[in-house]
Amino acid sequence: MSNGKIHIFDTTLRDGEQVPGCKLNTREKIEIALALENLGVDIIEAGFPISSPGDFESVNEIAKVIGDVTVCGLSRAVEKDIDAAAAALKPARRPRIHTGIGTSDYHIKSKFNSNREEILQRAVQCVKWAKRHVEDVEFYAEDAGRTDNEYLARVVEAVIAAGATVVNIPDTTGYCLPHQYGEKIAYLINNVPNVDKAILSCHCHNDLGLATANSIYGVMNGARQIECTINGLGERAGNTALEEVAMVIKQHNGLGQSLHTRIRSELLNPLSRLVSEIMRMPVQPNKAIVGANAFSHSSGIHQDGFLKDAQTYEIIRPDEVGADDSKIVLTARSGRSALAYRFKKLGYDYDRNDIDALYQQFLKVADEKKEVHDDDLLGMASVHSQEKSFAH
Repeated sequence: MSNGKIHIFDTTLRDGEQVPGCKLNTREKIEIALALENLGVDIIEAGFPISSPGDFESVNEIAKVIGDVTVCGLSRAVEKDIDAAAAALKPARRPRIHTGIGTSDYHIKSKFNSNREEILQRAVQCVKWAKRHVEDVEFYAEDAGRTDNEYLARVVEAVIAAGATVVNIPDTTGYCLPHQYGEKIAYLINNVPNVDKAILSCHCHNDLGLATANSIYGVMNGARQIECTINGLGERAGNTALEEVAMVIKQHNGLGQSLHTRIRSELLNPLSRLVSEIMRMPVQPNKAIVGANAFSHSSGIHQDGFLKDAQTYEIIRPDEVGADDSKIVLTARSGRSALAYRFKKLGYDYDRNDIDALYQQFLKVADEKKEVHDDDLLGMASVHSQEKSFAH
């Protein structure tokens, strides 16, 4: 285990691209890869070279343009896969081959029709094949989340002895509860004699909505790499969201362990929008950190507290993550303080009596519409000024 540096391994271009409808061409992949490098990720998993000529080309072209960031290619525990990954990564300054095999009994028996000893041998063999090409080899124990811990520890020890520099402990099906995943990482840290020779990595899927929590529990228990994607894109229900884990670590001051990443958080929202646009995959409005509503307030109680002190309802400043300013959204749930605030933004500095009078009109409009907009407010202001002039 290394120090408190958490390596951010971005797989938007590989696992993220497995979302139906999100296929990217080489030019689009290069654009996202350069943006990820600028964001501060440590590793970019650029694709699965053996899977298609297009993927091979994309990995090869990304390897040519990325500087100090590690460029990684995925492979199965098959020699021709590994050779293809090595060939695609040839131009990379920092190449990594990511290879592995399923280790749970579900995979061993149902997928491979094999046994634990044979799978252990295949795991060691694929690391040795990869090691012929590159120094930096990551091994994945697919479905580690449902793998017996004792057997998993044997596999991890063997692949590190064979030369793996990183060992990925995927919760492939998103099955684990956070404490279970954390305990699995802790078990490996405490029971694999050579674990200090490699970095343990978290690769958590979001089938039960626990990917971020599991990844955080993983690093709290000794893992030092998180595999994630922009906007949480990925197979089925998605992967760990990069923006979420980066901000959890930052907001909780390194989780009490001086943990830190290289992520430039002010670029998270711009990159989220870029990925959403290029991959044609909208971000849900209530998505943490990068959703359109992440810094919007519509409840009167929330709005009143926020206007007195933003920290009453916001633990992150919008500018910290490159988001637009916080929004006060006017609905039938909004109160007088929010109404006064929005009128002031439009240039009307009303006193309490004015707001009391306007508020009744506002509620009528708000009950008819889901949201009251600036043009509605301007109409109310015009009527209010006419009524005041008549009164005088």
